[in-house]
Amino acid sequence: MKKFLFCAVLFASLPVSAANDLAAANALFEQKKYPEALALYTRLANAGNVDAQQQLGQMYWYGEAGAVDEAKAEAWFRKAAAKGNAVAASSLVVMQQRVERRADIDYWVGKYDGAELKSGKYYCPAPRIPAISKQPDEIERVSAAISNWQACYNGFVENMNASSPLVKRIPADVVKLMNASETERAKTYLATVQENLVEEAKVSAKLVLADVAAWRSATEAYVKEHKAIIDAGPSAERQREIDARRSNYSQTGK
Repeated sequence: MKKFLFCAVLFASLPVSAANDLAAANALFEQKKYPEALALYTRLANAGNVDAQQQLGQMYWYGEAGAVDEAKAEAWFRKAAAKGNAVAASSLVVMQQRVERRADIDYWVGKYDGAELKSGKYYCPAPRIPAISKQPDEIERVSAAISNWQACYNGFVENMNASSPLVKRIPADVVKLMNASETERAKTYLATVQENLVEEAKVSAKLVLADVAAWRSATEAYVKEHKAIIDAGPSAERQREIDARRSNYSQTGK
């Protein structure tokens, strides 16, 4: 109700034709008929209508006038702000902040590389895995290295899932300064960064798992064979050699 009363008072201060044209322009804008709204806002703005000037600045700012044009947006905002339009004045402040934070905006639009997502506790170098292990202590050491790598990789995957989509990582104070075009470009760029990070990790993991499978197969085969030899006991020839040595030891002891 308050909004309606405000509009009624506003229109009452305008010539009837201007008020009707502004209402018509607003209706076209709400219907997303941007070319028609642009034409009507432009005529009203050129005639000095402060609200049309502010709205025209917004259309150039968000690209609804066909393409983002910050120079035209600023020009119309200045005209409206000079006549006391608070929205236009606030928009000019944001535009100044954009100049000051340009490097931050550009970083998220095309320079962020996700380095922190694969560093520190999320850095999972491939463990050194031999072709085969024959000693129990080495088997234990390699097994521990594989387990540590697996835990690290699982942590990386969980963090990547929690960070998706990467657009969530853009600081709120930077988000509010980005225009529609920059926001869309950032979404596309960050989606590509995430895809590359995930693919890189998958390729690395496949190589590690292939080495693990080969090591485990060779080591288990050796352990099995070695156990079978022990279980079977010494060969007849080997037993004769053992018996002979025992005999020699006995005779020496006499």
